[in-house]
Amino acid sequence: MRHLSIPISVRLTASYFLFLAVCLSLFGYLALQGMRRSIFATVNHELGDQTRAIQEIVNHTVRERSFAAVADELSEHSESHAGSNLFQLSGLDGSLIFESPSIAKYHLDPRLQPPNKRKIWNIDAGGVPLRIMSSDLHIDNGFYRLQVAARMDEYYEALDRFRGLLFLSVPLLLVLSSFGGYWMSKRALAPVDQIITATKSIGSTNLSSRLPVPASRDELQRLTETLNEMLARIERAFRRISQFTADASHEFRTPVTLMRTRAELALRRPRTESEYRETVEQMHEELLRTSELIERLMVLARADSGAEVLQFKTTDLADIVRTIVEQAHTFAEAKKLKLRSEIPTQAFLIEADSDFLKRLLLILIDNAVKYTPEGGIITVALTPQAATAEVTVTDTGIGIAEAELPNIFERFYRTDKARSRESGGAGLGLAIAKWIVEAHRGSISVSSTAGSGSSFILRLPMVNNASAARLA
Repeated sequence: MRHLSIPISVRLTASYFLFLAVCLSLFGYLALQGMRRSIFATVNHELGDQTRAIQEIVNHTVRERSFAAVADELSEHSESHAGSNLFQLSGLDGSLIFESPSIAKYHLDPRLQPPNKRKIWNIDAGGVPLRIMSSDLHIDNGFYRLQVAARMDEYYEALDRFRGLLFLSVPLLLVLSSFGGYWMSKRALAPVDQIITATKSIGSTNLSSRLPVPASRDELQRLTETLNEMLARIERAFRRISQFTADASHEFRTPVTLMRTRAELALRRPRTESEYRETVEQMHEELLRTSELIERLMVLARADSGAEVLQFKTTDLADIVRTIVEQAHTFAEAKKLKLRSEIPTQAFLIEADSDFLKRLLLILIDNAVKYTPEGGIITVALTPQAATAEVTVTDTGIGIAEAELPNIFERFYRTDKARSRESGGAGLGLAIAKWIVEAHRGSISVSSTAGSGSSFILRLPMVNNASAARLA
């Protein structure tokens, strides 16, 4: 079943919507609570001012006149602030001394005590919300209670209006912001569509083309630069493949041309038996070279396609190295070279395909023989290195120039192209060697100085050192 593809712009918008919804909801809650606290603080301040004003009136009246005149003064004060003063003065026993006309209709019990010993609290008086501040006064050697109140209905209505405004504005802001976010995400991702279009236009015929790099100094610029670097790597690989094909064609064309030319020359006129034999021997030599080239190309082709399956089993690397060194003595002596080996008596157990591993070692030794002048020395050493076995093939030959070292494992690459056919090399041996060692989860490296010889180092993981020690 094909999964539904959701565009990035839609996913970004959805994420932006959820994030903004949480932020706006939190903002609305905090704003509503902040407004509520601000209202209560304002009302508390007003109640405190009224309480202090009434206390001053009571104290002044008692000092100047008498306590009996307090009710008259409070009555005048209440009339001068009609409708805004809600207060009453009573004894601690609940006996009412004075109540303003505006508070009388709420029938507040003077003995009403605030919850949790607070001085300010809220009550509902006949459907009207009131906020009350209670204070105890010491007047004329007696204790009295003053209760000042303020209507809260208008404040609550303001809170309700603000809450309603939030309920309307937050969804509207979410919708508008989502559309804006979708538009911005589409605009921000427009260069990605341009990159896709430009990438689709690049094929095998125009691999040198590159994507336009926006000077935005952001992820899109880095993405474009990375894609251009990838295209450059693909172009180099494509060129190597093209060069590989051209080199292979050349390698096949040369022996075929030589054999055809020699055959044509031999057939132009009657020749002696020795001349025909010489021609056949020359053609046979070219056929051997061509057969070897075909075999190596087939190995690399099967390796590239994954069809070349290696048969791994636990093998003693030391035995393999000894066997190959013995075989290599023959062609080393033919070139008057000294072949030495440094192989410990202990076992080096590895998981390997013995046939391919022998081919790998023969390639390395054969290369050393080809490029080492007469009288030179070739040394094959096997040493343990932690969890790996290290095989080193060192020669005293012509060496490799430093500029050539990064390319010697490439296919058909030859450092001495003028001598390649005479030495019998097609530039595939080291490429095959690299594939074999990588198939064995190992590594191969080279160090060389032109004119002083080369050293190829092969590292292969061992099964375990304990087993190897028991077989020593």
